[in-house]
Amino acid sequence: MRNGGQEVDEMARIRAVKSAHEAELMRKANVVGVGIGLRQREGKYTGEVALIVSVTHKVPLEELDPWDVIPEEIDGIPVDVQAVGTLRALGGPGE
Repeated sequence: MRNGGQEVDEMARIRAVKSAHEAELMRKANVVGVGIGLRQREGKYTGEVALIVSVTHKVPLEELDPWDVIPEEIDGIPVDVQAVGTLRALGGPGE
């Protein structure tokens, strides 16, 4: 098990990678958000911290423009693509 200092350093590194690549990822087709969270495999959390790229829907690789392909890892940080549908802001009370 890691000590607290190593975990803090790793989270700082993940935040830095997110910050460095978020704008580029947001320009890719169907991407609606970029965050940090736990990776999922077959609907189950793996316990591995990853960059989470939220997309409206997943598209087969062969149908994507090469520029729109989201890498499996960025700067050594795993990337998990998660389909979330279309996001929209909710109005305030009475809207």
